[in-house]
Amino acid sequence: MQRVEFHYTPKHGSWLNMAEIEISMFQRGCLSRRMDCLDTLRRRINTLELKRNRERRTISWQFTSRDAREKLHNVYPDITS
Repeated sequence: MQRVEFHYTPKHGSWLNMAEIEISMFQRGCLSRRMDCLDTLRRRINTLELKRNRERRTISWQFTSRDAREKLHNVYPDITS
């Protein structure tokens, strides 16, 4: 954990927000309990990953670039051709 550095992203942080959600799922699913060895950690992570893939767990990102331009017009300017 000494080499891990966490960067929290804004609410509408696009793909960074999705990555944070996935990391959170693993933290709650298998990293919140103490483990006695690295093999146990790897086994728990692999188990959770297989389960999430089998269940086709995905993130439905609904904040479009159009939404960004409307709500965050000072950050995402309207680009006209």
